[in-house]
Amino acid sequence: MSLTKKIDFALILEVTNANPNGDPLNGNRPRADFQNYGEMTDVCLKRKIRDRLQDSGESIFVQSDEKKTDGMTSLKSRAESEEYGLGKKAFQVKKGIEGSKQKDQTKNQACQKWFDVRAFGQVFAFGKGDEGGSGVSIAIRGTVTIQSAFSVTPISITSNQIVKSVDSDEKEGKNARMGMKHRIDHGVYVAFGAMSPQLAERTGFSDDDAEKIKTVLTKLFEGDASSARPEGSMQVLKLIWWEHNSKAGQYSSAKVHGKLKEIIEEKIKNKSIDGLIGDITEEKLTVMGNGLSLKPEILDGF
Repeated sequence: MSLTKKIDFALILEVTNANPNGDPLNGNRPRADFQNYGEMTDVCLKRKIRDRLQDSGESIFVQSDEKKTDGMTSLKSRAESEEYGLGKKAFQVKKGIEGSKQKDQTKNQACQKWFDVRAFGQVFAFGKGDEGGSGVSIAIRGTVTIQSAFSVTPISITSNQIVKSVDSDEKEGKNARMGMKHRIDHGVYVAFGAMSPQLAERTGFSDDDAEKIKTVLTKLFEGDASSARPEGSMQVLKLIWWEHNSKAGQYSSAKVHGKLKEIIEEKIKNKSIDGLIGDITEEKLTVMGNGLSLKPEILDGF
């Protein structure tokens, strides 16, 4: 059975002396907008969710190279694999009504097989290949949407010159390659997301799937340490989870997310942002109006 209730959620994250999401087009400096507010893209957050789900035993289609478990060298090879995917026939789509039916069947199979496909969606866009054919494009809209996380205040970036590697050559001796390492000193980031029961009807995303994502969101950075993000430098402070009483929802996501935004804006106005977590209470985050109330569940990070 697909998702029975609309769900909204928010994540409050803390970064200390780490690079939460480097920009490869800017020397891997921490991402920031033109006003110097830090950013962690939705792609970055979904990557971490996928990794934590895979760690817990879920089948993931878009696997990172370091967590790859099937030896597939591309998404196409994984999708068309007889052992790990749906097989080549699933993507040899004909034209016309028959082709439309086949696409729907492939969509259903992909959603059943891979957690991240039914959660975040996927576009299977493959060319003709060596064996000819007409190519295929199959788009699946995911149930779960996540916005990029932004820092609540401008960030301060520290850059240090480091030795990236040392080459040892018999003739020339040691040759050090220099580089830069960037970090932010401290930042609190907030991300918002939602789950749509209407889209879940198409993907088969269930209440049980929602609970699994809820569980991994509280431990988003466990097992994610690296040189840029040392163990303990990234943590989830709070997960705020609003579960509506119907598929349509009691309020719009904008109004629900706005409750947390109001608290943040008030703390910034009063120059008391350091006390933000103390104001994350059920009372202040309950959405009320038209005789209805939507209370959140507030969870601490792992």
